[in-house]
Amino acid sequence: MSKQELAILFSGSIDSLALYALSAVGRHPDIPRPRNIHLLCMQNGALRFMAFPFERFKTAEKILKAQAPSTEPVPDSSFVELDTVRLLQGLWLDQCEELMPQYNGKNLVCTACRLAMHTRTVIYCVERLVPLLIAGSSGKQSCCPQQSETFITKIMAFSSGFGITTRFPADSDFDDDMVIKHLLEDHGLPSDNGGERKCLFAQTRTLTTEKEIGSYLDAMLPHLNKYVESRLEGNIRDAARCF
Repeated sequence: MSKQELAILFSGSIDSLALYALSAVGRHPDIPRPRNIHLLCMQNGALRFMAFPFERFKTAEKILKAQAPSTEPVPDSSFVELDTVRLLQGLWLDQCEELMPQYNGKNLVCTACRLAMHTRTVIYCVERLVPLLIAGSSGKQSCCPQQSETFITKIMAFSSGFGITTRFPADSDFDDDMVIKHLLEDHGLPSDNGGERKCLFAQTRTLTTEKEIGSYLDAMLPHLNKYVESRLEGNIRDAARCF
């Protein structure tokens, strides 16, 4: 069976680093050994420590290549930064004062931000014939609204509509920090967080529930379907009018 392209949402955190390691060595049932790995790092306009993800990737790549057997070399990898600022503005920031009352006054900025990430990723993957996206999500991060079961289910359906399979293998494997720690240390990789790309929005306190997240996604995903279709068809005016 021929190997395919694979994309990973990569922030430089130990979760995304573990996903890269698993993809590079091809030792996970949900992550087939790829031909090439696309590490997609998102720019949302509210980030600090910008250089850290790339530096952590290059260090990890060097370590993994050095210890890989000659019969199974580490796949080629590319680190790509994608800008999600305009999408985040359209999905939440430009109209948050009007939207919040519709969702019980809850702040859905993190949900909107992750939605923007997946939308940009879908476009990237379709244009480059990358059929599989791996994203991190785990039970220990349940305080983050974008990690909810509702979000995961609806995002998988959204990407599938454009022929992209999205998987969240960390959901079952990484709910215990010690699992990640053992995995990374087994491959000689750093196993502690600290220094990874920090987001100011992720530090915003919110009591958003599955109900508000589901209602918000149901309202926004039809616009995003139209947006992605317009972008892929080259209809830039129609795409801009989606928000």
